[in-house]
Amino acid sequence: MAGTDDRVEGKWDETKGKVKEGVGDAIDDESLEREGQGDQVEGKKEQAEGHLKEAASDIREGANEALDS
Repeated sequence: MAGTDDRVEGKWDETKGKVKEGVGDAIDDESLEREGQGDQVEGKKEQAEGHLKEAASDIREGANEALDS
């Protein structure tokens, strides 16, 4: 479940970053644009971590099932 939580949080951060970047561009605030870009990078990182956690969990489950057979 932790992987799913990471992916959801990451998607939220990525979306928030896109909004910040867009607003920063619209009001010509380079600092806000950069902050938004950073949020997007962080969001993508969190999503990747979530995918890795889920993959690791799937591998563990598969290994456990194979050992139980």
